[in-house]
Amino acid sequence: MSVVHKQGESNNSGRETPISWLPWCFGFFVVSGFCGLVYEVVWVRLAMASFGVTTALVSIVISMFMAGLGLGSWGAGVLTRRVLRISAQRAFRFYSMAELVVGISSIAVPFQLKLGRVLLQHMGSFGTWQTSRYYIVAGIWIAITLVPWCTCMGSTFPLLMAVIRQSARPGSERSFSYLYVANVLGALIGTIASACILIELVGFQGTLYVAGSLNAILALLAFWISYSVVSSPFVEKPVAAQARLQKLYGLPRGSILFLLFTTGLVSMGMEIVWIRQFTPYLGNVVYAFAGILAVYLLATVFGSRDYRAKAQSHPPDESAPAWSMLALFAVIPVAVADPWLRLGGAETGGLRLLSITLFCSLAGFLTPLLVDSWSSGDPDRAGTAYAVNISGSIVGPLVAGFWLLPWLGARWAAVALSIPLFVIAALAVLRKPSSQAAQSKPGANPKLQFAIVTIIAILIIGFSHDYETIYAKRVVLRDYTATVVATGEGLGRRLLVNGVDMTNLNPITKFMVHLPLALRQRPAQNGLVICFGMGTSFRSMLSWGIPTTAVDLIPSVPKLFWYYHADAPQWVSSPLARIVIDDGRRFLDGSSQTYDVIVVDPPPPPQAAGSSLLYSREFYDVVKRHLSADGIFQTWYPENEGDSATTVSVTKALMQSFPYIRAYRSYDQAGILFMASMQPLPVASSSVLAGRLPSAAASDFVEFGPQSNPQQQFDLILPHELTLDKLVAEDPRAPAMRDDQPINEYYLLRKWFHSYR
Repeated sequence: MSVVHKQGESNNSGRETPISWLPWCFGFFVVSGFCGLVYEVVWVRLAMASFGVTTALVSIVISMFMAGLGLGSWGAGVLTRRVLRISAQRAFRFYSMAELVVGISSIAVPFQLKLGRVLLQHMGSFGTWQTSRYYIVAGIWIAITLVPWCTCMGSTFPLLMAVIRQSARPGSERSFSYLYVANVLGALIGTIASACILIELVGFQGTLYVAGSLNAILALLAFWISYSVVSSPFVEKPVAAQARLQKLYGLPRGSILFLLFTTGLVSMGMEIVWIRQFTPYLGNVVYAFAGILAVYLLATVFGSRDYRAKAQSHPPDESAPAWSMLALFAVIPVAVADPWLRLGGAETGGLRLLSITLFCSLAGFLTPLLVDSWSSGDPDRAGTAYAVNISGSIVGPLVAGFWLLPWLGARWAAVALSIPLFVIAALAVLRKPSSQAAQSKPGANPKLQFAIVTIIAILIIGFSHDYETIYAKRVVLRDYTATVVATGEGLGRRLLVNGVDMTNLNPITKFMVHLPLALRQRPAQNGLVICFGMGTSFRSMLSWGIPTTAVDLIPSVPKLFWYYHADAPQWVSSPLARIVIDDGRRFLDGSSQTYDVIVVDPPPPPQAAGSSLLYSREFYDVVKRHLSADGIFQTWYPENEGDSATTVSVTKALMQSFPYIRAYRSYDQAGILFMASMQPLPVASSSVLAGRLPSAAASDFVEFGPQSNPQQQFDLILPHELTLDKLVAEDPRAPAMRDDQPINEYYLLRKWFHSYR
């Protein structure tokens, strides 16, 4: 030890240099974490536009993103051992190259995703939508697109750890946690900045350019600073570091990797469950999802900082009781998400969301502790440990989204994910600690603490309830996409998806079909309904006696058709009926079929995440390709749930896509029925329109009232036609809705400052 210390002291430049640049490393990782989060958010959205708004596709994108991070972490760790072990300068320059390559992804990935979409469209039947072949091909292309760039992202941890270690910085055995705090802090800033500022201000592509520019700046700064970094010779003496490689909690040393895999799996799996649990209280808007992620990251930052503060004075074995608390904190959101827990007021969602902070903070404490315990500052070992943690983060969302949630529901899925933590807690407190300090530490009995925690958790689970239990009469179906609840009686029946009220038995859903079909001077030969809902529009279109296709993203929704309509089996068995489980936009993109009438009823509210993909000019361009020469496109916009800017944005997108448009405000003032076509839409009286309805359609039209005959029913709508100029005048500065600028989803700047891009 003394020899090694003297060698380090003899190289003054090696001791002094890090003091000037080490804070730069922290800053680098703050910015790098910021960019990484921005890329993940934007790439998921671009992939949705190219490959479909399905849970499977989103899971593939996130899995490939995490796989690249894990591969990069492991590969860079090997690289530091074999190539960069004695050169801090070289390690810094490799880091610079990695950041530069990541920056290039801001330009390349959008192009690659669009190219993949084109390739799939030209694969014919081999790439049929929603088949296993489609997901295999799409998954391969997404992997080719994302993994190389994400590998460079993942490599940054071991590379900068190598710089710190090789420069003989005191305390380098905890360099991972130092960089981890910075990275998570940057991700937190990226979450807030992208959701609340950047995407609304500069769009998705502009946000990528911001991130790419920051990566390029990091690369240049790192390359410049590398000239001031001098390696210290004493790091070639690994004896001191190896002496610290001891067991944790008295468990076999290899169990640390198992713990890292488990924390990654449980943490990311819980995040998927929390989204399902808290959507009824927070809503299905992007800010709700950003809020969950921001709270998760903020709590992780505090937990990681707490670990850094305690690491020098507390041995790792003292953290054994923390696993009992982590297991308990995993089930606390189960209690807080209980619908029978009356928190009251507008702050209900926020208060419930805060329940995840304890778990996230403690996970943020334990994850860097485990990596530091395994690696003791060695970049190679840290790369392996972090890769294992990321592997768990890949598996967690897949297990939660495709198995636990469909099978058990949100409450029991959270319970199932907490079980491994209780097992680890039991092992940690029952095994003999590795360090004498941990054995002799005074305080509460860890075994008693574990027993108390277990009892509390059992009570929480036993007395909590699933959200759907607040409905006395209900039918609940779950799948990998959502939890769907059918409830109510008579015309008061409702459809809820993840706790969000989608629709009820309303005459407007019949107007959506009967009005465009009646406006046609030539009888329609076929029709398409996008968004199945209760099946009312699908049923109304079938009443015209034409082949009708209905598309819905959520498998469980059409399965509840019978709950809302007693004659549902008759309609489903009709040779004219076809129900497809698919993303409506991708269904059209992958089809060559044309339709005389296309009806779209986007899911409410207008601010719902992803809803702009059914309101944008790009979507309307897709619709045009699938309309017959005199076809009519009908889209519903729930005006009373949106704002004037979104109304204008949708109107402008339609005006830029179709030469002929008519707009009618619904009789209940709830929204606007837009009719668009490439051919003129002649004015017709209510009596003429009513005369065009077949008898079955006429009966269907007045089934829910409020009038008793079709002519009177049409009279409720026709006098309320709106001029497009009047609609646009509500907010003329609002831009047309585009995929790159979904102003309906991102609206805080507009709401607070009346600002537009």
